[in-house]
Formats: sequence, structure tokens, C-alpha cells
Amino acid sequence: MSLRINKLYKSRHEINLFQDFDIEIKEKTITCILGPSGCGKTTLLNMISDTVQPESGTFEGFDNKVISYIFQDPRLLPWKTVKENITFVLNGLYPKKEVEKIASTYLRLVELKEFSGFYPAALSGGMKQRVAIARAFSYPSDLILMDEPLKALDLKLKLNLMKSFRRLWQSDKRTVLFVTHDVDEALLLGNEIFVFSKPPVNIKEKFTINLKERTLNNPEITNLKNKIWEVME
Repeated sequence: MSLRINKLYKSRHEINLFQDFDIEIKEKTITCILGPSGCGKTTLLNMISDTVQPESGTFEGFDNKVISYIFQDPRLLPWKTVKENITFVLNGLYPKKEVEKIASTYLRLVELKEFSGFYPAALSGGMKQRVAIARAFSYPSDLILMDEPLKALDLKLKLNLMKSFRRLWQSDKRTVLFVTHDVDEALLLGNEIFVFSKPPVNIKEKFTINLKERTLNNPEITNLKNKIWEVME
């Protein structure tokens, strides 16, 4: 199964971001989008989430899809504890005991269960983002949109977060669309990587990755990284 966007047209400030643009996104995979700043990566996510409207184009397979969004800013509620930030989005969807169980499960998966009673102000940036990732996965969504959620973090935190994310995804394989400007992030997370051009956007190349060992020193990863940089440059 796939999600398809066909003949997309969208302009912004008299710039044609997308013109006769097509893309196919495989379901139950992590699809990464790489591209230069200002090429419309975030705008594409916003059109998928229906917060921005295209001038024209069709979106096939998105009807009735429930969407979770992970932003660059974790957007946690400061007056609620870590656990309460997760249960808040689940209340009313499940019985109370089930809500508690789900929240505990996802906090354990991101290795934050012992911090469930902490408030966001007491957490590091990486821990806050792990809570945001756990919250997105705990919600019964079909599609998770990620808009450069690791951008502000240092390399060690990024690597830890990506491990947490892969662990969550392996336990519950959602359709994920991950926007990034970082080639390493795309290689360590993505099943498929689309490299976007400058506007009006076209897909310069698509890379498919089927590797069990996702480390930056893996020779196959290094080889793919060089190929992606050649395309991007």
C-alpha cells in the first residue's frame, strides 16, 4: 500500500514551490525527505496535515488517516508531568487503566519511565524530545509527520534519540514521513530517502535502504552517504 500525491502545485511569495509534482510514500515505512532550505519540505508536511492548502493536486490514500506530528520544538505542556503529557492526548480514547498502561509502555521504550513524575523544566532537551516522540507513538495515529525534530541537538543526543525512535518504530510500524536537512539522520532512520531539488521541486533521486546494521561507520552507509552528497551537490 502507498500514499500518493499527484500533480501538486503550490506557490509561496511568488515562488513556485511545487509544480506538477508527484511522490509516492510507502505505508509502514520511514520515508525521509532531504533537500535545501526553503524548498518546501515543511510546506509539504503542512499540506498533508491539511493546515496549508495546495493550489491544485490530488492526495490519494490520506483520507481518514489519523496524524501525529513531531516538531523541532517538543511542545510539552509545562504544567503537566512527563506521564501526564502523554496521558493528556489519550484521555477519552481508552479506559483510564489502559491510558496509564499505554503511557508507561511508551515511556519505558524511550527509557524515561523513571522520569514519569518529572515536569518538563527538569528535563534536558534530548529527554524532552524523547517524551514528544513517545507521545506521538502512543496516540493511535496512522501517519507520523516529523519536521526536523533533531535539528537543535548535538550528535550524541541525536544518536540516542534515533535509537529510541527505531526501537519504537520496530515495535509499532507506522507510516512515518521525516523531513531533515541532515544526511546522517536520513541514513540512520530511513527505509527510503527522497532528495529534493530547489524550487520548483523535483525528486532528484530516491534511495532505498535495507540494512540491519545502522551505524555511521558501516561501509554501506558511508557509500550511500557519498552518493547522496553527490546528488545534493
